[in-house]
Amino acid sequence: MRRLAIALVHWPVLDQQGATVTSAITNLDVHDLARSARTYGCSDYFLVHPVSAQRELVARICDHWRDGSSGKRIPDRKVALALIRTATSLEDVFVQLGGRENIEVWVTAARSVGAAPIEAHEARVRLDGQDAGEKPVLLLFGTGWGLAREVLDGADAVIAPIRASEASGYNHLSVRAACAILLDRLRGAR
Repeated sequence: MRRLAIALVHWPVLDQQGATVTSAITNLDVHDLARSARTYGCSDYFLVHPVSAQRELVARICDHWRDGSSGKRIPDRKVALALIRTATSLEDVFVQLGGRENIEVWVTAARSVGAAPIEAHEARVRLDGQDAGEKPVLLLFGTGWGLAREVLDGADAVIAPIRASEASGYNHLSVRAACAILLDRLRGAR
């Protein structure tokens, strides 16, 4: 099985009008995605934010859940939070994983983004690859209204959007829900 790391990208992402912006880190995203990442065997969970105060917020949240009162009340979260890494940019994440040339970058989107997507079951087969030479995978999740065009264009693969079996005309899952669903499809019990 190939190594899988995830990253929650807060910049560059889009706002509702399609402009490239930086979004804010939320407490729920920090520990909920860490719990999903740990459950499904991810090696790392990166929170990508260019603003140092936001990265410091991640450190305070992690301290609270590891060493503070919540760490004492719910010790299982410490294991999940050990996966968390902060990064100033995607380039910083690539460096932490050994360089862009040494990883495959897969992206997610709730909408069609132009590139031919791969379905989750095909991505699972690729991820289950037994070849020792297979590169680790970095799976990117966007905040706001999704990843900026330059991030999508630089990806090695685009995972098809998560959809309900019956079209409701509404597709706006929280990133926490989308991450959990996709990780279950990629690494869940068969």
